[in-house]
This record gives sequence, C-alpha cells and structure tokens, in this order.
Amino acid sequence: MGSLHADLAALVEGHEPRSPREVAARERFLVELARLDRPCDEHADVTHVTASGIVVGRRGTVLHRHKRLGRWMQPGGHIDPGETPPAAARRETTEELGLAVDHPEGRPHLLHLDVHEAALGHVHLDLRYLLLGSDDDPHPPPGESPEARWYSWDEAAALADEALVGALGLARDEWERLAPGASGE
Repeated sequence: MGSLHADLAALVEGHEPRSPREVAARERFLVELARLDRPCDEHADVTHVTASGIVVGRRGTVLHRHKRLGRWMQPGGHIDPGETPPAAARRETTEELGLAVDHPEGRPHLLHLDVHEAALGHVHLDLRYLLLGSDDDPHPPPGESPEARWYSWDEAAALADEALVGALGLARDEWERLAPGASGE
C-alpha cells in the first residue's frame, strides 16, 4: 500500500466519530481501505473513497436534489487522479452548485465520515468537509441538478437524506463557532 493509503488511513483513524453511524462508517472505511488497491478510483471497485462538501454560511446550508438518486444531499463526488480529498470536495461543490466556496480558516476541516450506497450500485466511503459558501444563490450549470438552494438548519434537517442529518448538526455547531450569533435561521 502506498502513500495515498497511508494518508487516507491516517486521516480516518485521526477523525473522532460522534455518532454510532459514524463509528460504524469509520470501521468500515478502514476495512475497505486495507483491501482496495486504488481506493479513489471509481472504476477499480464499486466501493471507493469520495469527497463531499457541507456548505455553511449566514443563510444556513445548501442542499441539492441528487440528479440520479432524487434525494436532498450535500454536493460531492469522485476524487480525480492526483487530487486530494479536500480539493475534490471543493471542486465538486463548485461544479455542482455554481457557488463560490472555500475551506474555513484557510485549511480543510474533515467534519464527518459516512459509508452509503450510491448511484450505479456503488458504495461511497465519503469524506465530508466543511466549506464556507458565499451568500449568493447557487446557480448549478447545465447537466447538474437544477434544484439547489440555501436552507435554514431546521429545513435542511427535515429535508435531507438520513445519512446527512447527523453531519448537518455538526456543521451547524461549527458554523456557530466560526461566526458566533449567525444561526442561518
């Protein structure tokens, strides 16, 4: 196993899970990493590492209706060759939402881990990063889900895919830490 495996394993091992779902995801993540030759290559195995962005800002959080799954979720997707997971989360978020985003405080913040079934029979080992969004409305480009917008935290929790709800609570806490008094309600 190469440097990518070691880097991913260290990232996942160093992450402190905050729910039973996340504990199970962390365990599965590490088992899968040990067996995958090319962990980020979506063509090498149906199970692979992905990266997504949970966008926070003064207006709350941004969700989009996934174009294949029809569920409300955070933007994200596959990691390109040579790309780091935080860069992939930022790129995928910008591509899918047409919204300017960045990592808080100038550095990536791994917020949450999840393992879930995805489109085309894939299983995603998802690294979820906190991203700060501009106050602009999302403008997804052609080919992406046109259904994307800012939601208050309560609206997002009621609407979001069940695999995302716990991460939204963590994102809200982090947003309130970063911008005290700005609840997005």
